[in-house]
Amino acid sequence: MNEKFFDLKKEKQDRMINAGLRIFALNGYRHASTDEIVREAKISKGLLFHYFGSKAGYYAFLYDYSTRFAILELTGEIRSGAMDYFALQRELLRVEDILMEQYPFLFLFLEAVRLEEDAEALNILDEPDRNVPDYYHDLLAEADTSSYVHMDSKDQVSRMLHYIRIGIMREVLADRTNPISDYKKRMEQCLGEFEHMASAL
Repeated sequence: MNEKFFDLKKEKQDRMINAGLRIFALNGYRHASTDEIVREAKISKGLLFHYFGSKAGYYAFLYDYSTRFAILELTGEIRSGAMDYFALQRELLRVEDILMEQYPFLFLFLEAVRLEEDAEALNILDEPDRNVPDYYHDLLAEADTSSYVHMDSKDQVSRMLHYIRIGIMREVLADRTNPISDYKKRMEQCLGEFEHMASAL
């Protein structure tokens, strides 16, 4: 981790983190512009490079920080996945909403990294002991689906809900005037519909 960076005021840290999360999430590594990032963060390019050395160093920092932060918060809030499947999905949604209030593009950034194909980007990332997709997979694997008569494949439902999550995040975050809470409202409705379909006789 970057000790110099964490000596900055929290507001400035978050500005610099959020700028990178947004620009990399929307553009991918290759097309993300450091000029756009520093405009978004309201800092000089010299300051960005002072703390991170290069675009590559900044990208690697963001991935490491985002992964650690998300897993720390998720594990602190959700101790076990051994509960009703849709109750667990709602718990995950509750924590996502909290995290997105601080870092709106955190999950879209992690999804962009997961799908990244740029060789330079892939070479600079140190894979953590546990990443966020693995955490979700392991947690959801513990969930109880015994009361849902029309849920043959828990993994398939989880994959569909993941893609819906990402799609709703993209739609909500595409317009800066949308409140972050719109994501949670829309996802709650979606979970209700899936739960109804899975349990309907």
